[in-house]
Amino acid sequence: MSTDGLSVDEGIRTLLLLMPRMVGRAKRLKVPEALRSLSLAPRHLSLLAYLLFDGPTTVNELAGRLEVAPATVSLMVGELSRKGVLERREDDADRRRTIVSIAPDHQEAITEWLGYGATAWRTALEPLTPGERHTFVRTLLAYEQALSGR
Repeated sequence: MSTDGLSVDEGIRTLLLLMPRMVGRAKRLKVPEALRSLSLAPRHLSLLAYLLFDGPTTVNELAGRLEVAPATVSLMVGELSRKGVLERREDDADRRRTIVSIAPDHQEAITEWLGYGATAWRTALEPLTPGERHTFVRTLLAYEQALSGR
């Protein structure tokens, strides 16, 4: 498909047909055997992705990135900690803070599961210039905001 001179309506049509296929393919990604019994919900994926790509962090930092209340993240972290997916430890520099990380026993399975999507995004984004990547990401964020009514 040529995108030269693509009208807004042609772009909308293409994306309305493409998005369900993309979501369908993403949903068909098999959850690794080690994670299947844990009943992970979509709300857990973003939290796990931040920990996978950014490393251990605090509940408050996760809450800010996920744009939810710290209490919400604390509940998710507690749930995933009880299942053995996450580990919590005191911050050596400030004992009032808790550092959250992916448990070593689940690191490989989570990397495998989320890494497939990351590899697909890398394939799509690497040929673009930094400016084109910025425009693409900004466009997806604007779309998400428009869907949410913000």
